[in-house]
Amino acid sequence: MQALKKCLWIFLVGGALTLIWLASISYPQEGKFGYIDSMRLRAEFKEFEDAQAQFDKDVAKWEAQADSMKKEIDSLQTDLDEKGLLYSESSKKEKKQKLESLKGAYQKFVNDIFAPGGKAEKRNGELTKPIIDKINQVLEKLAVEENYAMIFDSVTGNIAYANKALDLTDRVLEELQKLE
Repeated sequence: MQALKKCLWIFLVGGALTLIWLASISYPQEGKFGYIDSMRLRAEFKEFEDAQAQFDKDVAKWEAQADSMKKEIDSLQTDLDEKGLLYSESSKKEKKQKLESLKGAYQKFVNDIFAPGGKAEKRNGELTKPIIDKINQVLEKLAVEENYAMIFDSVTGNIAYANKALDLTDRVLEELQKLE
């Protein structure tokens, strides 16, 4: 979870720096600039609320499963700590092996669910992708109809829509090829 928060923070800071850089450049093309507030969209668009509720339900189920696994590990560890001297060497060895196995299974489960690229991240993507696609369709429609060159997201500082004519990637690639 910490790594995900750190990546999100870096992403936000990078987006803000990009926005500042873009604001300092004047474009000779015609077109307006606008922005959206993605947090407000998330708060006020019902489909986002429904997706978040489903995601929270899924996360709660995974957390309950992880808690159950952790309790089993803690119980076995307590048992070994308190009664370890009473067990035979073979019984103690067996319990320690079971404890290590449970710890490994717990760690694997937590990583599979909550690590970057895990089930939680994938599930969030599954739930939000159709909503993001709808928003992008609306942004493109508004941009074309009302002559917006770019639309920014005021929360993340990212570009939410950009007129394709502003994309300099091909020109940069051409110049880079000339350098080879």
